[in-house]
Amino acid sequence: MLPPFHLRQSEAGKALAAYLAQGAPAPLKDLFAADPERFERYHLRMPGVLYDFSKQPVDARVWSLLQALAREAGVEAAREALFRGELINATEGRAVLHMALRAGEEDAFSVGGAEVMPEVLAVRRRMLAHAEMWRGDARVTDVVNIGIGGSDLGPHMVVRALRRFHSGPRVHFVSNVDRAHLDAVLAGCSPASTRFIIASKTFTTAETLRNAEAAKAWVFEGGGQDAVNEAFAAVSSASDRAAAFGIPAERVFGFEDWVGGRFSVWGPVGCAVAVAIGARAFEAFLAGAREADLHFRATALEANVPVVSALLGVYSSVFRGASSWAVLPYAQDLDRLPAFLQQADMESNGKGVGRDGKPVDVPTSTVVWGEPGTNGQHAFHQLLHQGSEVIPVDFIAFREPTGTAPEAHRVLMAHALAQAEALLVGRSREEVEAEMRGRGVQEADLQRVAPHRVFSGNRPSSFWMWDRLDPRSLGQCIALHEHRIFVQGILLGVHSFDQWGVELGKGLADQILNDLHQPSGSTKTHDASTAALMREFSAFAG
Repeated sequence: MLPPFHLRQSEAGKALAAYLAQGAPAPLKDLFAADPERFERYHLRMPGVLYDFSKQPVDARVWSLLQALAREAGVEAAREALFRGELINATEGRAVLHMALRAGEEDAFSVGGAEVMPEVLAVRRRMLAHAEMWRGDARVTDVVNIGIGGSDLGPHMVVRALRRFHSGPRVHFVSNVDRAHLDAVLAGCSPASTRFIIASKTFTTAETLRNAEAAKAWVFEGGGQDAVNEAFAAVSSASDRAAAFGIPAERVFGFEDWVGGRFSVWGPVGCAVAVAIGARAFEAFLAGAREADLHFRATALEANVPVVSALLGVYSSVFRGASSWAVLPYAQDLDRLPAFLQQADMESNGKGVGRDGKPVDVPTSTVVWGEPGTNGQHAFHQLLHQGSEVIPVDFIAFREPTGTAPEAHRVLMAHALAQAEALLVGRSREEVEAEMRGRGVQEADLQRVAPHRVFSGNRPSSFWMWDRLDPRSLGQCIALHEHRIFVQGILLGVHSFDQWGVELGKGLADQILNDLHQPSGSTKTHDASTAALMREFSAFAG
């Protein structure tokens, strides 16, 4: 079990707060002006990627205190506890070992003294063989993954991101219990040539099973029981429930309770990914993540990419008051990355109780959001540049084009770099007035408009630049962010690997659904607002 940690009460935390209270550090433009070597001091490299954090409000004193904070929080010991398979998911009594899902035959992971790699590798081989079978079957044109949360967001994001590497059937995703989602996907499919992956660890997830039953009825209507018998595979550890649904054991791929849903794309939950890109590319995806694991475990804190990015995140939210974090991939193929990180971060660290069982005294997970560039520039970048709240930004870009037009990619990269620079330097009142006078603007109009064209600048960002977007680099990217989330949880003093906050709504939904099937008087157990809304719905639905 990981020990409690109270960030504001720590020596490094108190020293950092006191330093900031003095008005330090200097504005970013001043930091750059005073240190021509600033970029060299504040960037890190791994094979294939550059992580530039020189545009973060960090000086030598802040940098030193952040490293001290990591050591005082016990990040190094917590990291070893994670990799040793200790029960760090304390509220559920589980280890957290999703790293084993992307490990190789030469790696060793154990839980409770039992080696887990033989079973991990055996399930991986079975899952990849099944994916290759569907890929090689000319009758199979479409594969639909039915899941929700971690059983959808991860594989969905990866399949979209690796569009250029698709070589198998078309792969679709259905997550929403709103039947419109399933209807829209099946409208372009044929029952005879469509296969389904039902992704539910316990095979009890209400939304997933409702969609699965609807898909089963659709296949039966189009091809009868013989079509149903070969149309379904399952990603689940409940082989008995999958069998009751009609899925034979050889098409059920399970994983252990030390794998959380939002960290599960590396194993059988990635079956849809393997169908889309093939076994060889899927293994490259795992290899990239394994590289990130080795870096995280072996690298000193000050040179450790996920540790440094975690420290900067806590610095922004706890010490500088940022309530949200914008993730801006300058790659259309990564359009689902912000949503994926939203779940991974906010479900992990969006907690109000610390590891000691007491309310935390710091803000925990920030609101994670974003869209691909350049779309976001014409939507919300106004807020980033001139809004009243400073929002830290992570830019993600690639040296190699992901499209077919190198010049278009050069334009895209120019926009990414320009946005990061604009957040840094801003535009002063003097610069605005000089520019307007140069265009011959009348003085009265100048004085009226100039305040609205001033950019404060001094707005922090980090810049990730990968060589290319491919299976290996995407695996690396996701795994680095997983480790960042873990480290932030250590610093914030929370348990990152449970999600009790989703349970209450599930239970109430079941109760309300039952009540909606009952006579109108059944609303009496609900609050007045909910009861009124239930009556309104029932009156319309009849």
